[in-house]
Amino acid sequence: MATTITVKLFGSLVDIVQNSILTLEDVEDVHSLQEKLFVLFPALQKMQFAIAIDKKIIHENTVINEHADIALLPPFSGG
Repeated sequence: MATTITVKLFGSLVDIVQNSILTLEDVEDVHSLQEKLFVLFPALQKMQFAIAIDKKIIHENTVINEHADIALLPPFSGG
């Protein structure tokens, strides 16, 4: 079942997308989210970023429900 989702972006990802929030349709899982992002914003393919769903970094394909809190996070650094 396809859903409409809201994705929050941070850091250098905002510069590429030119927005800190995206609304995307027909996104069922993490793979379809990545595919859609790469079609809409080809420069993202060259970027490293993590996908978080409900404040947990996702490392494998995961189903995304319509009310999930989704974020794209650039690499972190710090001390």
